[in-house]
Amino acid sequence: MTLPTLPVNRVVNVQIQMSPMAAQLRNFGAMLIIGSSDVIDAQERIRTYASATEVAADFGTAAPEYQAAVAFFSQSPQPTNVQIGRWIKEASNGLYRGKILSTSNQEMDNFTGIASGAFDLKIDGETVNVTGVNLSAQSNLNGVASQITTALNSKGTCLWNGQQFVIKSVTTGTSSTVSEVSDTELSQAMGLIGGTMVSGAQAESMLDATNALLDINTWYGAFYSGEFEQDDAIECAQAISASTPSHICAFTSMDTNELDSTQTSSLGYELSQLGNNRAFVQYSSTAPNAAMSVLGRMSTVNFEGSNTTITLKFKQCPGVEPEYLRTQQANALQGNNVNVFAAYQNDTSILQEGTMAGGWFIDETHGLDWLQNRVETDLWNLLYTSNTKIGQDESGVTAILSTINGSLDAAVRNGLVAPGVWNGDEFGTLKKGDTLSTGYYVYIQPLDEQSQSDREARKAPPIQVAVKLKGAIHSIDVTVTVNR
Repeated sequence: MTLPTLPVNRVVNVQIQMSPMAAQLRNFGAMLIIGSSDVIDAQERIRTYASATEVAADFGTAAPEYQAAVAFFSQSPQPTNVQIGRWIKEASNGLYRGKILSTSNQEMDNFTGIASGAFDLKIDGETVNVTGVNLSAQSNLNGVASQITTALNSKGTCLWNGQQFVIKSVTTGTSSTVSEVSDTELSQAMGLIGGTMVSGAQAESMLDATNALLDINTWYGAFYSGEFEQDDAIECAQAISASTPSHICAFTSMDTNELDSTQTSSLGYELSQLGNNRAFVQYSSTAPNAAMSVLGRMSTVNFEGSNTTITLKFKQCPGVEPEYLRTQQANALQGNNVNVFAAYQNDTSILQEGTMAGGWFIDETHGLDWLQNRVETDLWNLLYTSNTKIGQDESGVTAILSTINGSLDAAVRNGLVAPGVWNGDEFGTLKKGDTLSTGYYVYIQPLDEQSQSDREARKAPPIQVAVKLKGAIHSIDVTVTVNR
């Protein structure tokens, strides 16, 4: 017989309280190739790849998306992954995606025993009978897909994409569908039971595709691969410029009008006139994916490290042939903020000038986007992960200031921000001509100056931050005086 005992927590009561997981910083190395190849469907929309080889397996080596991925992964240091997003440039087919097959489920023994396989499905709302499928002589899953395509009697096609079977209707548009696969030995082996139906879609504009991809917040910079109209590119660049959170986009121009300072019709000229600092253009006479190489180099910047920020000028573009330019051609490109991988007389080639279309340097836009997100995320986490409230008192203000200072210290550490003389507007105790010894200055309105309505709304006092960018030296003038 077990005698009753009292629980220890009557005397010592210990409770575990876990803080919520902090919000993550955005990945400012996440780059996206936007293309129109019929590989990624409208529902999936974006897919991530770790190498150009993986892209080739899905798209083939002739696709613009693969060529852009090669330019991206050819950079040194090499980026870790790239995303590819679908532009439905032409109306798409309705399809049915089977489940991903495990390695054991891909064994041919699961299929070669089927000598007269069958299943029913609906294509565009009509029942289609797949019958008499003999897989006994097949040696791979591509052969299985070919047999299913034959049995579909021109109503649809079947594809093995390396991980799952996909059945497509031969029609396109919103009425194109594949659905209601019956449960049989063959459909089970193919993983079709419990698969996913994706309706076809109407053709969309480049701008519509951009807005659809902006709704998927997994990327920072986008490159448009393949052919597109200049007016569409300008529309998309403006949409990118207006997007929240911040994004950038890149275009390669092969238009020789970029080299002529008197012309006013090129993509580079038009974007520069719009002052768009969310888009950049790179001219190349031979490499349609030259701008993707720049995004590849940007992708490897680790803003959380020490002395890790870069300027894009002087960088290499592996796989891109350098341009042999006359001085007036280089000046025309520079005048419209168009980048180029240029050959110099000393047998070197460099990317120049590393600017957005509106004139900001690319590394400034990239770095300041990171800084905005770092401060925003750190302050969010201050409020979100605290087990007690952040008070409207000096302790609360101190916590806010300490958090912002920590964010700015990271900017100093990675080389984005550095000590220097302040030449901007005056606020707080900061005057024009003052030296920012830390590279930054943070001012928060005193609590006794805050309006009662703001206090009742539980707002923090207004905060102003001054930062001095470290910048980068892009040219050097030297005078040598010689005396006999």
